[in-house]
Amino acid sequence: SYAKISCKKIAKTEPVPNDYCYVYNFNDPRSPIALSFKAGEGKAFKEDISELIDLVKVALTNVFDTSDYEKKKQSAVKNIDDTRERLLNKMTQIAKKNGFVFKTSQGGMFLMPIVDGNVIEDNEFDNLDPEVQKKITKSMKLVHEKISVIMHELKENDEQSEEIIKDFDYKLCMLAISPYIDTLREKYKSNQKAFKYLEDLQEDILENFKDFLEDDTDNADPISSLMPVSRAKRNEDPMLKYSVNLIVDNSEQEGAPVVIDFNPTFYNLYGEIEYDSEFGNLTTDFTKIKSGLIHKANGGYIIVQAHDILTNPQSWEGLKRVLKTGEIAIEPLREQPSVLFAPLLKPEKIPVSLKVILVGNGYYYDILSSYDEEFAKLFKIRSDFDYEMKKTDQNILNLAKYIKSFTIREKTPPFTAKAVSRVAEYSSRLVERQDKLSTRFNIIVEILCEAATYAKLENAKLITEDHVNKALFEKEERLKTYENKLDEMMDEKVIMIDTDGAKIGEINGLAVLDTGSYIFGKPTKITATTYVGKSGIVNIEKEAEMSGQTHNKGVQIISGYLGEKYAQDFPLSLSCRICFEQNYNGIDGDSASSTELYCILSSLSGIPIKQNIAVTGSVNQKGEIQAIGGATFKIEGFFDICQKRGLTGDQGVIIPNTNVKDLVLKDEVLEAIKNGKFHIYPISTIDEGIEILTGVPAGTKNRKGTYPKNTVHYKVMSKLKDYYCKSLGEKPE
Repeated sequence: SYAKISCKKIAKTEPVPNDYCYVYNFNDPRSPIALSFKAGEGKAFKEDISELIDLVKVALTNVFDTSDYEKKKQSAVKNIDDTRERLLNKMTQIAKKNGFVFKTSQGGMFLMPIVDGNVIEDNEFDNLDPEVQKKITKSMKLVHEKISVIMHELKENDEQSEEIIKDFDYKLCMLAISPYIDTLREKYKSNQKAFKYLEDLQEDILENFKDFLEDDTDNADPISSLMPVSRAKRNEDPMLKYSVNLIVDNSEQEGAPVVIDFNPTFYNLYGEIEYDSEFGNLTTDFTKIKSGLIHKANGGYIIVQAHDILTNPQSWEGLKRVLKTGEIAIEPLREQPSVLFAPLLKPEKIPVSLKVILVGNGYYYDILSSYDEEFAKLFKIRSDFDYEMKKTDQNILNLAKYIKSFTIREKTPPFTAKAVSRVAEYSSRLVERQDKLSTRFNIIVEILCEAATYAKLENAKLITEDHVNKALFEKEERLKTYENKLDEMMDEKVIMIDTDGAKIGEINGLAVLDTGSYIFGKPTKITATTYVGKSGIVNIEKEAEMSGQTHNKGVQIISGYLGEKYAQDFPLSLSCRICFEQNYNGIDGDSASSTELYCILSSLSGIPIKQNIAVTGSVNQKGEIQAIGGATFKIEGFFDICQKRGLTGDQGVIIPNTNVKDLVLKDEVLEAIKNGKFHIYPISTIDEGIEILTGVPAGTKNRKGTYPKNTVHYKVMSKLKDYYCKSLGEKPE
């Protein structure tokens, strides 16, 4: 959408591109000619040619369908006709003198013998006496020898007559049509190709002027009309070649065109030549050339989804060919063998000047850059678009304008101010930032459409906050089947989660589950066991091959923290097992690393952890709490289970302090926090977190380098010294 808006804004300042049309090629009918005109002139040219043909029909009909024409034509060939008559009389006399007469038919002139004053037909010749036949044959040969010279003169005379008539008709046609064509030639004299076409058009009309006069429909041979091939030929319109196929009409275009396509098939992009089937034969002509989106975008911009065009290999190769050659050719796909049996047209290529914008994620850019060596040459500019924007007054106003444009486009009631505000809150929730708005407008539009539908069902004149809330609620309800199943198992204690009391080496961690179209958070029990040994921290998920690399990294960070915190004077002699209980799908991410560390500290110190507080947050080797993702969903996930079991006022979630700005919580969670029934504890260090979870001070080293008694770190240190002494076979101090 952003690309479209930006392109349209720029395109309005750019010139309108040319029109294009295909016309008949009188010199090579299989290669239609492409004519280019200024915007709007293509449509005018098409109308001018159509009007010209109508005027020519009338003019030629008026010229040839008159008695005056016949008189002038007879006068032009009078001398030729007199000579022909004289030659025919001479031939007749020679034939008569030798006992023959001439018979004229469609096949020509034939000599017929006369016997006893009667003309002998062909079927009677065989009944004559052989001697008579022999005599007739000899006489016929003699007559042929005598008239052969006359026949040659007669043929030359006829040819001369035809030439005179042809020249006479040509000049007459020229006088009749030249005023009209001259007018168009003057109009389009600056367009060389159009001017040349008009000259060829005039010459073709002069040569085929009878096509404008003859109409033998009523005199058609009834037998030949029954023959498919003959009928197909007779149905061909002789006027078709004088048509103009306007394939690009920019007469109403403002600025350069911007074309967006979500179905970039080969023919959609590059056009095609359609075929008709007549009695099993495929036929086509230049009027069946159809333009593609590249033609329409020529001189402007075309926006294509990378995924869509890459799933059409022929389209992708065709696009690269257009960009490399600067031309577009309309041709069939070679994979279609049926076209080979049809008459092929090769329309003239059209020059192309356009900008192609591919829209997609970085994955497609990386793949094309790596595996298509031409990609970097053709697509030189990469621009990354953020999925979020700052939540400023101006951007909120822009979002309101976007919602207004939606109501106009979809003809829905307007949104109230509170409804717009609720949509803005949802937009922030999509990016999990209080100070940001989402740019994923396709998801926002879904809510707008659904809210508008609920308003329509109520016959409401305004779309209110309640309609938006209902749309959000119903969307969530449709997608939370998996979440409901987990809730059911927690309610039935199939999945064991405690929300009250305190336990040693057990803690409620928080995980986010993403089903693709729905994200939610749920608590998960994490346990830790510690004992004397040398294996260090063992990640049970890793050993079971159910742990991702990032999670494994988090476990190694915990080892670094423990080493720096407690192993400055003696080595760690520790074996520790940490586990995400009842996890059967694997786990990744380091957002539970602080949670795992709290659990280990509880196990080592023997101090129980409150089960009414859940934890999320990443930790570094220095014990600093780092931001994580999905904080909003994690808090709501633990809140939901606490709410079902009853809010006690001491339940809550520990989160990194740096995640506070990311919280976009539901109203019910905010209300519970406001009333003191649920709590959020933002922290920056492990020490802050362990004090909240245990109610025991974490402890800070004094000048002697030891921790005060009755602190968490003192008890952890004491336990680790105890393990070390036991590993050496010594008694603890």
